[in-house]
Amino acid sequence: MENSTQESNLRSEICVTYDSPYPIYAMAVSNAAAASASTHIRRIAVGSFIEEFNNRVDILSFDHDALSLKPTPSLSFDHPYPPTKLMFHPTPATSAANILASSGDYLRLWDLRDSSIEPISVFNNSKTSEFCAPLTSFDWNEVEPRRIGTSSIDTTCTIWDIEKGVVETQLIAHDKEVYDIAWGEAGVFASVSADGSVRIFDLRDKEHSTIIYESPQPDTPLLRLAWNKQDLRYMATILMDSNKIVILDIRSPTMPVAELERHQASVNAIAWAPQSSRHICSAGDDGQALLWELPTVAGPNGIDPISMYAAGAEINQLQWSEVQSDWISIAFANKLQLLKV
Repeated sequence: MENSTQESNLRSEICVTYDSPYPIYAMAVSNAAAASASTHIRRIAVGSFIEEFNNRVDILSFDHDALSLKPTPSLSFDHPYPPTKLMFHPTPATSAANILASSGDYLRLWDLRDSSIEPISVFNNSKTSEFCAPLTSFDWNEVEPRRIGTSSIDTTCTIWDIEKGVVETQLIAHDKEVYDIAWGEAGVFASVSADGSVRIFDLRDKEHSTIIYESPQPDTPLLRLAWNKQDLRYMATILMDSNKIVILDIRSPTMPVAELERHQASVNAIAWAPQSSRHICSAGDDGQALLWELPTVAGPNGIDPISMYAAGAEINQLQWSEVQSDWISIAFANKLQLLKV
């Protein structure tokens, strides 16, 4: 594929920046328009990354017509520990659209109102009240939004029915810490772990899982997992301290269909395009966000990104807005930037 990096450069002349008082890690873009606002204003949640108990979640309003990104102080709230992930309710056309979920010590739900935020529930599956195993990540099931799956350092994945407030199932998913979880179909999810494997689980057969990939070097942790919602045959994962994005086809386990290797340092985040099955964005410690187009026929490696954006600092988080698919969000240091693609 011809490298068109110079021409396109992620059209980075259209870039909106928010400077936070804190380092930022977790972030989420709402699928619903902000309440009592016109449809072009979206809410974005950003979580602080402060290595102590007291952390913050700030709610920003992004007006993509005016290209402005402003905090809403009445909607900022305290959060125990740095949130490891934030996610808004996946269905925009319901009254639940302004519910925000966060993970950290526990899974928590918050209700964003016009001028206040109210905690809804805390989901605690700890058998002892004294200790809890931190949650590394979670994913909200788009097909069945009553389900949220969490991943934990205690080797388990827990599927919650958030409407009933009960655990639907808890599985010992891996041999070591589980770092990420992603839903595919309604009852099918996948997870990645410090044991170096990608495993797929079907809630209709909880006793078994399918390993579809293992790190080439034994016990190299897999950190993140992204399932292609436009084509569920494909998923992507990243390895610890690696500049590679590994693209998998679940029909042909063990052998990646592509390995994208143009980052100059470790990759930290990946996101599939919400409107295209062949585009994926990645970001890493080299301060670059790279946009890739996968070939229609799997072939040899050596794929170049179709565009890139240089942030000037290590990018640790990346989100691709489902409803505003021409905007990608990245977080680095204490900045959130929205890039027009």
